[in-house]
Order: sequence, then structure tokens, then C-alpha cells
Amino acid sequence: MADSFMKLYPDTIPPERNRAARWGYEHGLMLKSIERVWQRTGERQYLDYVVKTMDYSIGADAGIRYFKMEDYNLDNINAGRVLLALYQQPQLPRRELYRKAAETLRLQLENQPHTSEGGYWHKKRYQNQMWLDGLYMAEPFSAEYAKLFNQPKDFDHVALQFALVEKHLVDPKTGLLYHGWDEAKTEKWASKETGLSPNFWSRGIGWYGMALVDVLDYFPKDHPQRKNLISYLQRLAPVLAKYQDPKTGGWWQVTDQAGRAGNYIETSGTCMFIYALQKGVRLGYLDKKYAAVAQKGYQGVLTQFVAPQPDGTVALNGTVSVGGLGGNPYRDGSYEYYLSEPIKQNDFKGLGPFIMASIEMEIAAKGK
Repeated sequence: MADSFMKLYPDTIPPERNRAARWGYEHGLMLKSIERVWQRTGERQYLDYVVKTMDYSIGADAGIRYFKMEDYNLDNINAGRVLLALYQQPQLPRRELYRKAAETLRLQLENQPHTSEGGYWHKKRYQNQMWLDGLYMAEPFSAEYAKLFNQPKDFDHVALQFALVEKHLVDPKTGLLYHGWDEAKTEKWASKETGLSPNFWSRGIGWYGMALVDVLDYFPKDHPQRKNLISYLQRLAPVLAKYQDPKTGGWWQVTDQAGRAGNYIETSGTCMFIYALQKGVRLGYLDKKYAAVAQKGYQGVLTQFVAPQPDGTVALNGTVSVGGLGGNPYRDGSYEYYLSEPIKQNDFKGLGPFIMASIEMEIAAKGK
């Protein structure tokens, strides 16, 4: 799948015509997945692709093309994880530029607007709102930055973001997490009683699950909040197992509405859950029984959504293009809204988690 992606988006395409090179969370997600393929295989072509594609965005002054600090958009932080990975490669001539660009992203987080309890707003223009997506966009970067550059207080702030999601966005009846929460309770999509959006969206929950297992890669073993992060993952795992479709092994676009008219098995959320569960098992955070849940999901994706192409590549079908709240045109978080967004082939938000999940499944199969 990584090879197929690199063929679709060769590093010779200028960024104006190359979605893979445009700064943003999707770009960061794909480059992170290809970086993981390089770490797994040791094949230099994957590192070279990541470097060349990232270098479209990083100027000689370490400025980030297409990045606007004043937007205070958490989506713009995720690609910083790739900067940190490249900084740690001493053979790369531009590694100091990657570090300086990462410092710019951390500066955004220092000034990111936040709720009364310190939870990041998802974007400056989405006032008072925490979204599940934001945990993946900002927190793995923050945790790795804190570890690399010895910023221990940053770990406290990372842990706080997850604690606030657990406090405000978890449904006590199902254990699922709502997509968004408006502290001010003024958005049209927000409940006047709770401030919560009205539905459970699998990809939103998937971002959260991936954020948990990735943040734990960097959290100090003796940090007092580490055990809480693990407990959040352990709380989530049986909920995911419960809502897995027994027939396909996948998860529904609107997570708790199995079989309802219009609902469908969605690949990005499914791949995110597979990744989070399998990695959680591998690292000892989760009971080994959840490996079977991940395996069933993965086999379902392979048989139903991975499509061989005439040119010898493979494609991934069944990924919803987007899911949001508010904005213009207004997204009301209704069941009908989540089913109205188009389904795409080779959407980055499905491809990246599929590649990451595939690496986890290979490690599980080979025992190392």
C-alpha cells in the first residue's frame, strides 16, 4: 500500500498539484505511515520519499509553507511528528531546520486558546470546542517533543487533554465517545444540557484510540498520569469489541447504529481501531484477547476493501472523506449529516491507518 501511494503521489510532482506535500494533518498522517514502513523495512526509498515530500514545506529559514499560526488549528500540528522523526536522523543535512520548524508548532500550542479547564479549542474559530480529532493532531507531537527536549511539564498538559475528554465526551451508557463538546453550549449542534454533539462517529473515536497508544510511546514510565492513560485505553477496548460488526469485522460509520438505513462499514475508523487494539496488545496495555478483535477487523478490510488495480498497485475503498461540526455550510452532527459526506477511494485518512495497522499485524504474525 505504501508503494502504491508513492506511485500515486511521486515526489517529483510539485506541491501545487501534490496533496501529499501540502501541510496538514492528512499529509502528516501519510508521511508518518511511510516513515513507519522505513523503520520496519530499513529500505532507504521510504525515508527518501518522506524527506523530499516534507522538504516541499520547510523553507531555508525553517518557515512552514501553507502554515498559518494565527489560525490556531490543531490539525496543523500533526505533521510535526514527522519533523521530530527527521530531526533524529543525524545523517540528514536539514535536521536543524526540522527542529526549528517543530519549535514553531510548539509555540502555537503554547498560545492555543483553551477551555476554562485548559482543554485546547480545536481551532480558534471553533470557540470553546474540544473535538476527539484534536487529541491525535496535537498530543503525540507534544509528548514526543517533551521527551526529546526535556520539557517535563508538557506531559502534564498532554495528560490533561485526555482527562478532559474522558470527563466530558464519554457516554456513560455505551462507553462510546461523542465527536465534540462545546463548553459554552451555544453551537446549534450542541446539547443545551451537556454541550455534546448528538452522535458517535467511528473515525473520531479512532483518532482518540490512536492518540492514546501513540502518546504512551513517549510518556515516562514513572509519570503519575501514565497509569490513567492506560486505563482510558483499557476502558475503550471492550467498548470497541462490543460494537464490532460480527459479520464483516468492521465498524459502522455511525458507531452504534448497526444496520440502520444508510449506515455502512467505514474503513478509516475500522483501521484506526485495528491499529489501536493490536498495538495496545503488543505493548502490554491490553489483554491478549483483543488481538482476535483486531485480526477479525483486519481480515475484513483485506477481503472487502483492499482492491488490486490494473497497474499492479492496490487501492483502499470505503473511506468517508470528511466529518466535522459547524462551519459553513453548517454541519449539525446529525445521523443524516454523517451519512451525507462522500465515500472515497485512497483517502489519506484511510490509507495511513491501514498501513500502520498492517505493520502491527505483521509484527504480530512474525512475533517481533
